[in-house]
Amino acid sequence: IEAGVKNFLLVSTDKAVNPSSVMGATKRLAEKITLSLNGLQNRTIFRITRFGNVIGSRGSVIPLFMEQIESGRPVTVTHKDIERYFMSIREAARLVIESLTVDEGRIFVLDMGRPVKIYDLVKNLIKMYGYEEDEVPVVFTGLRPGEKMYEELLTGSENLKKTVFNKLFISYENGGSYSKEEIKKILSGLEEIIKTYDRNMIKKKLKEFVPEYGGTD
Repeated sequence: IEAGVKNFLLVSTDKAVNPSSVMGATKRLAEKITLSLNGLQNRTIFRITRFGNVIGSRGSVIPLFMEQIESGRPVTVTHKDIERYFMSIREAARLVIESLTVDEGRIFVLDMGRPVKIYDLVKNLIKMYGYEEDEVPVVFTGLRPGEKMYEELLTGSENLKKTVFNKLFISYENGGSYSKEEIKKILSGLEEIIKTYDRNMIKKKLKEFVPEYGGTD
């Protein structure tokens, strides 16, 4: 805002919807603060994109599965029925750029198609390497703290509208925004609690600002 930047884009994640982890809760808080800034000034348009897993990105699980298959190790999956949304790097980049051309400071939700069962993904990778399913063991390790079985793209208070672009939607959320004083209070409160390095206290403080955060991690 101080530099007079016209457009600001926050890349968020589906983990921000009804968050069950600190990562999701902090992303959700960032979304709420970012949107609130649109009503506090008129120099910068603040936008947000929200989507799930990007195939081939640094955080993608697929390279790990490939490495496990190539090395002859068992493939580790947290749960047989766990599902995730996936899209390509090209799709993600295109939709992020398109959202910057829509003249609204909103959350832009990218159509991720249908969620994919991770176990089915692993079985397809095993076949792609030329193995039969029973030749490569799959070990189910159990859900990790804060991990969801299914990801969501919308909160219960959001409504979607189409844009001129295919697969790009605008989310209209029926919720209040923060005042300048509230944002300062939130950020100073977090800054103070982070200095304690107390995980439980930090999570407790996050729940004050993100009531829907129901996780323990």
